[in-house]
Amino acid sequence: MGFFSDLLSPLESLLQFVLGVLYNVTDMAGFGSYGVAIILLTIIIKACLYPLTAKQVNSMKAMQELAPKLKKIQEKYKDNPQVMQQKVAALYKEAGVNPLAGCLPLLIQMPILMGMYYALFNFTYPSPEAAQFLWLPSMSEADPLYILPVLSAATTYFQTRQTADSSNPQMKIMMYVMPLFIGWISLTFPSGLVLYWVTMNVCQIVQQWWMYRGRESGEKAKEA
Repeated sequence: MGFFSDLLSPLESLLQFVLGVLYNVTDMAGFGSYGVAIILLTIIIKACLYPLTAKQVNSMKAMQELAPKLKKIQEKYKDNPQVMQQKVAALYKEAGVNPLAGCLPLLIQMPILMGMYYALFNFTYPSPEAAQFLWLPSMSEADPLYILPVLSAATTYFQTRQTADSSNPQMKIMMYVMPLFIGWISLTFPSGLVLYWVTMNVCQIVQQWWMYRGRESGEKAKEA
């Protein structure tokens, strides 16, 4: 943890600076709120990362569509790994799909998302009043009403469900285990950090819905 925190320290400082600027914007609007500033910063980050998110989601969706054909090849050539690899490579080439295409965008996004994590986990609010938001007495402490942990679990579930391959037993298990794990750790995390996670999930759900909607519209147009 210490190593990554030190490595991402410049990014952490930059994000905390931007958070302060966004707070000043809300203050000039007459309702100074670090909670709103966190939400705005998260939306800005997700908007900037949209091209990478689109590539990642489209790659995952394409892999899901190929899953039935891939399963047939694996079953047919399970006794001949070499031929199976050739057939799988041919399938990817024919469909124009790169199985590693979803990994690179994720690797690029991770430092930014981790920087945001440390920026909020280590954030010091200038006063107790500044740390308050809605029902939260302090965003530097855990949510006393457990509303944000429940929302973190629920939004993680819906976000995972959009992209998870329900025909894959392991993915199906993860679709339920991951939200429960996120909800559990959110019980003790600073509520400002959990607010960021919930906002990020909501943005991701909207982005994925929009991309899937556009993909389906494109496919219908081709069929017509």
